[in-house]
Amino acid sequence: MNRRVLVIGLDCAAPRWVFGPEAFPMPRLRALMDGGCWGRLRSCDPPITVPAWACMMSGRDPGELGIYGFRNRRDHSYDGMFTANASAITVPRVWDILSRAGKKVVVLGVPQTYPVKPVNGWLVSGFLAPDTNSEYTYPRNLKAELESECGGYIIDVKDFRTKDKDGLLQRIYDLMENRFAVARHLMASKPWDFFMMVEMGVDRLHHGFWKYGDPAHPRHEPGNPYQNVLRDYYQAVDQRIGELVDLAGGNTDVLIVSDHGAKSMYGGVRINQWLIQEGLLAVQDDLKEPKRFEDCTVDWPRTKAWASGGYYGRVFLNVQGREPEGVIAVQEYEAFRDELAARIEAMPGPDGKLLGNRALKPQELYRTVNGVAPDLFVYFGDLDWRSVGEVGGSEALYAKENDTGPDDANHDYDGIFILSGADAPRGEKNGLQLMDVAPTVLNACGVAIPEGMGGHIIR
Repeated sequence: MNRRVLVIGLDCAAPRWVFGPEAFPMPRLRALMDGGCWGRLRSCDPPITVPAWACMMSGRDPGELGIYGFRNRRDHSYDGMFTANASAITVPRVWDILSRAGKKVVVLGVPQTYPVKPVNGWLVSGFLAPDTNSEYTYPRNLKAELESECGGYIIDVKDFRTKDKDGLLQRIYDLMENRFAVARHLMASKPWDFFMMVEMGVDRLHHGFWKYGDPAHPRHEPGNPYQNVLRDYYQAVDQRIGELVDLAGGNTDVLIVSDHGAKSMYGGVRINQWLIQEGLLAVQDDLKEPKRFEDCTVDWPRTKAWASGGYYGRVFLNVQGREPEGVIAVQEYEAFRDELAARIEAMPGPDGKLLGNRALKPQELYRTVNGVAPDLFVYFGDLDWRSVGEVGGSEALYAKENDTGPDDANHDYDGIFILSGADAPRGEKNGLQLMDVAPTVLNACGVAIPEGMGGHIIR
């Protein structure tokens, strides 16, 4: 008989707090590590929630998925954007493959699962569901069951970029308690071969409280009232994980994974302001006051490049015959892209020293490039800084704060991986990457790995 598989996802969980000398005391995770293998899990490029969870559970990279973030270009128009929800995923994920093989599955809170699609079991959507008035479960009657048995379902932490830290911390704990309560109910009441849940509170905690708990953060204040918040929350999650593992029983392989890590955010780079100053972007607006780039009127015949903000920068080029008012000749495209990448990587920081940017081409990152990818991915300060889209005002190129609200942490390349089970390898594993998870799960479930799936079975 094949063993059951339990996957517990902790969005944004950082290796720094789980492994090594700064790890928080977490006895249940430590016991799983001692009973199996563990290590850093290299995320995809870009290392962000969407598309990272979809990459992990499909074994496909972002280029194959054609998804490069929450918001993506639908076409080569200037304003044709779409949000990458479940409808954007056109390849099967682990629970789809297992469902077709006759396995019973439970899927809870995994990003990019709304709108819901049928599975051989039960599915509760992740945070892209608009609200609990929507049909966020499969089957539909599961929604009423959760309301009756669990007091409802919390989709996400509202307003996690806020100065009201006490209220935010309460909402983060409320989400975590609700997510694990729903998980315990589903685990105890449904037959399953594969069970997966994702807890989003870790991510929201990092963005809201990282500077308070990380002494290395540039704006850390020793002795602040929230300095132990990260430790306390990780330990609370560790306890809930232990309860769920106990409920699952002994004939279960357990995986603890995160889609990416986290690190201190030093500030933001106002990428569109830089493009304006470099003579590559022209707008018709009065920029005496700061303004969202999306609200500007762009002079496209005088624009060669523009960008989007976020945890990484997405730079788009205005190419003749591709964009409606393109100005870069097709034969000059690669040379211009190389030149722009070099200029971005030569950008100094506010102290005049090299900021350490990385400008990457999608064709260099992926096996294939589907959809409309950015022409360049930019990791400012190698992810120490985020990309800020606003322009204008008296602000310099570098912002101390995120333009969408307080945010202490940026995403980092490495998440966490722990595998515990009777046949799991032992000890620390190096070189693990996000797409190794899907074939490892399918192998544990005794189901064939589809042709074309990336990654390797972790043996």
